[in-house]
Amino acid sequence: MALITEIADKFFVACETGMGWEGCKAYCTPEATFAAQAEPLADVKSLQQYCDWMKGLLGFMPDGHYEVVSFATDEKRRNVSAYAVFHATHTGHGGPVPPTGKKVATDYVYVMQFDGDKIKHMQKIWHAGLAMKALGWA
Repeated sequence: MALITEIADKFFVACETGMGWEGCKAYCTPEATFAAQAEPLADVKSLQQYCDWMKGLLGFMPDGHYEVVSFATDEKRRNVSAYAVFHATHTGHGGPVPPTGKKVATDYVYVMQFDGDKIKHMQKIWHAGLAMKALGWA
């Protein structure tokens, strides 16, 4: 397994299990950026913000977990892509609306761009609108 693949895997697990920036920063450049064409993440521009957003999300969706479908490394372009399905139920307080008790299974992809052995940028590809509807938020 390539070095960037191992680093991406460790970052992915830390991020997806709600470790926040404290649990993720060792795998990233200090100024790592983030982008997504998804309404809930429109104002999230740094990877630090995103990692902390995921930590918060798991606070009101405590059963949240992921299922990895594919994990691929492109050495030439220095990136790693992770395709997964996020499963969760909105049961906790603190979300955008009171708990709905509804479940979601939503596909997403992370494309983690590397500078040396650190993630410098991550793009999330996700259809947030369908996830929001499934949870009763839209």
